[in-house]
Amino acid sequence: MITKDSFLHQKQRIYVHSTLDWQKDDIELAISDYANDMSQELYDTISDGRADFLRDHKRFKKDITKAVKILENMI
Repeated sequence: MITKDSFLHQKQRIYVHSTLDWQKDDIELAISDYANDMSQELYDTISDGRADFLRDHKRFKKDITKAVKILENMI
């Protein structure tokens, strides 16, 4: 079954293997927008209270990997 949260999983897989900076930037923007629309309760759960979670370019790869792992464990 595909859920809305599989979006993060899909984008994380592409991001990790991409060698194209523009593609990574596009994914970061899409995930940042996604995080803005995410329920606050879910965002708080995966972000440990960090307001810039999934929104900080320097930490993005680590953040999206953590988010996917947490969401997979919630299933």
